[in-house]
Amino acid sequence: MTKIIISGGGTGGHIYPAVAIANELKALDANIEILFVGAEGKMEMEKVPKAGYKIIGLPIAGINRSNMLANFGLPFKLAKSLWKTYKIIKDFKPNIAIGVGGYASGPTLIMANLLGVPTLIQEQNSFAGVTNKFVAKRAKKICVAYPNMEQFFPKEKIVMTGNPVRKDILETSSKREQAFNHFGLDIERKTLLVIGGSQGARTINEAVFAGLNDLIANDLQIIWQTGKLFIDKAKTKVESLQTKRVYVSDFIYEMDLAYAAADLVVSRAGALSVSELCLAEKPSILVPLPTAAEDHQTQNAMSLVNENAAWMVKDIEAGDILVDKTIELSDNPVLMEQLSKNIKTLARPNAGKEIAAEVLKIIHQ
Repeated sequence: MTKIIISGGGTGGHIYPAVAIANELKALDANIEILFVGAEGKMEMEKVPKAGYKIIGLPIAGINRSNMLANFGLPFKLAKSLWKTYKIIKDFKPNIAIGVGGYASGPTLIMANLLGVPTLIQEQNSFAGVTNKFVAKRAKKICVAYPNMEQFFPKEKIVMTGNPVRKDILETSSKREQAFNHFGLDIERKTLLVIGGSQGARTINEAVFAGLNDLIANDLQIIWQTGKLFIDKAKTKVESLQTKRVYVSDFIYEMDLAYAAADLVVSRAGALSVSELCLAEKPSILVPLPTAAEDHQTQNAMSLVNENAAWMVKDIEAGDILVDKTIELSDNPVLMEQLSKNIKTLARPNAGKEIAAEVLKIIHQ
């Protein structure tokens, strides 16, 4: 039986592509056994079992840049994680280990390489992560979503596949009526979708909070994903306005319906969000997270802006101009159509299948 380890996580941007790859592998061969390896206490420990897969957690953690003293135990956590990974690989006996980035990916791929297990990396961003750069030297293949990645990885190992996304994102056009029923909104009214990644985005939330009256006055209705930290404040605001034009939630599981309802989107510029927006063909305003490693979200956003496929608002400017820019774009249907047309050309709907094919190719070699 073919056995595969998929490792990584920490954010939805790592977890959902990992699950999408697993689903494509199972679609190609239902007998494949897949084991996930994640980081204890991180969201993959909840999301992966929900997707129907087994996961084992490692005691690994990232560097705490705001409190350097908190990093004292990191070498011990790494050592424990390497030892645990050694035992996992010896017990499970995988044919290949796939790393998708995130804390757990490092020790898993390091140990796989040491034990002679072939490895494949999936890099979601336009600026490669530290973990993936480190383990790339021994990887058989590196699947990427952006051009010019040879500045980070050996050119001969790179395969351009795009980022895998959940299949339901590909099938939104037939769900419009279902979407408006689900969110309790008016199918005749222009709809703004606000998403800040799986954990919310404080700057975007505060800008929308301050400009909610202006957005509603401009005849927009809103689907607003806030994340857990902002949900109470957002709900109180929406209730005080006594409006049925805003659907607010800390997390939206039915993203296919959210995209089906949306006419335009305000979003962070995580790799997964950008890939989904391309596939959903949505005119978008991207607000990159400035603290993302190596400012990779700005690089992701600029890959669309340079193709006239999205607008970008800097995080530091969002409080002043994000709502105004959103209203400006919503009032310009010709421009919205142009952005939608251009972003569609950047979509890679078969990314998951292509990555799964590369995985099986390595195994059969």
